[in-house]
Amino acid sequence: MSTVGATSSSNVSSLSEESVRKEPIFREINADQTDEVVEIESACMGCFQTGVTRLLPTKIPFFREVVLMSFKCDHCGYTNNEMQSASEIQKSGVRIELEVKTVSDLNRRVVRSDNSSVSIPEVELEIPVQSQKGEVTTVEGIIERTIAGLSQDQDKRRIDHPAEAATLDAYIERLHKLKEVTTPFRVLLEDISGNSFIENPLAPATDPQLKTGHFTRTKEQNEQLGLYEQNHEEQHLLKPIAEDEWPIENLHGEVLQFPTNCPNCQAPCETNMKLTNIPHFKEVVIMATVCGTCGHKTNEVKSGGGVEPQGVRFKVRVTNKEDLTRDVLKSETCSLSIPELDLEVGPHALCGRFTTVEGLLVAMRDQLDGTFFHDSADETTKQKMQRFLDTFEAVTKLEQVITLVLEDPAGNTYVQSLSDDDAEPDDKLTVERYDRSFEDNEELGLNDMKTEGYEQDA
Repeated sequence: MSTVGATSSSNVSSLSEESVRKEPIFREINADQTDEVVEIESACMGCFQTGVTRLLPTKIPFFREVVLMSFKCDHCGYTNNEMQSASEIQKSGVRIELEVKTVSDLNRRVVRSDNSSVSIPEVELEIPVQSQKGEVTTVEGIIERTIAGLSQDQDKRRIDHPAEAATLDAYIERLHKLKEVTTPFRVLLEDISGNSFIENPLAPATDPQLKTGHFTRTKEQNEQLGLYEQNHEEQHLLKPIAEDEWPIENLHGEVLQFPTNCPNCQAPCETNMKLTNIPHFKEVVIMATVCGTCGHKTNEVKSGGGVEPQGVRFKVRVTNKEDLTRDVLKSETCSLSIPELDLEVGPHALCGRFTTVEGLLVAMRDQLDGTFFHDSADETTKQKMQRFLDTFEAVTKLEQVITLVLEDPAGNTYVQSLSDDDAEPDDKLTVERYDRSFEDNEELGLNDMKTEGYEQDA
């Protein structure tokens, strides 16, 4: 694994030069990407002759950008494959639990970054963080790789240490039986960088065997990723301004700009940001990005206030055109669901945005259609997805009545009421306030937040 890793790090500059191209660097994965493969000569770790490393930047559907790497030596036949995440470190870590019940579950695609750990409690298996390089594999592939690693030098071990070798043979046999799935078992995948993924074959419907949660990283985990807190004793790069030098009124009328990278092609571009006030709600920050390279446009909304004392749940009955025109402010912590379609969209799937009910439905449909495995999916799966997209199209044409549910544990989501009194919900809009669970507070990072006596710790 060190061969590919050393090669990729030494050629970061050449990849960065490619970012100035007019076409996107990371394209949707398909069978026609052979012209985008970059070939680099690199040393073979088997015979120390010269081999070839092939790099392919691509996008994985329902996930994000990665660089696939493959090394081959024509002298000794040594081969090596590796995957490295090319996207930014996510705001929170991800914890995924898969219950394997049938042999077909072993074929689920798994994307693992270098910062992920894998465990199977039923056989007491644990693969620690950074003990293996990132890869694109399957559940069965993880088990097979573990068996291959444990089987190394077993012949010699049986001679020198027969007792240890017998114990290891018994454990390897347990792993082989695991692939027969005679009894269900769990696969736990945790990634502190948030860049790992297990396939949901029922997508876009929810999978009862798959549970995904997010968590706030600890200080030690941030340092493990190279993210360090600023030392307040050092000189600050951002100088504080005087109290009356920049009044809040000026901020409301000002459009701020800052450099960023396009989320679609990673080319340099600028994001515009403005603070505005939503009537009957609160202040929000609206951010818009237009890429001059690929033309990609995004808009995102972030709450300008804190976390509300209670979570909020909106239920909107969509029956006519007027219902589609309701204004909606969806925060980045808000999840969406449509019970009639058995569809659930997590809070991190669609960013925060200020739009309408129709705009929200169109965004959900476009994301499902644009991130699907069009090339590698079997015909049955393609037909199933197409039927679902056709049903979604019928919803936007008001040929099917649905209920759109928006649930935000942070309470920073808003849906416009069509009644004469905007502060009161109309007969097609239901607003529920609820107390957050421990898990909700954990995802929001509130359980570790100290609001009293923090001055002493500081």
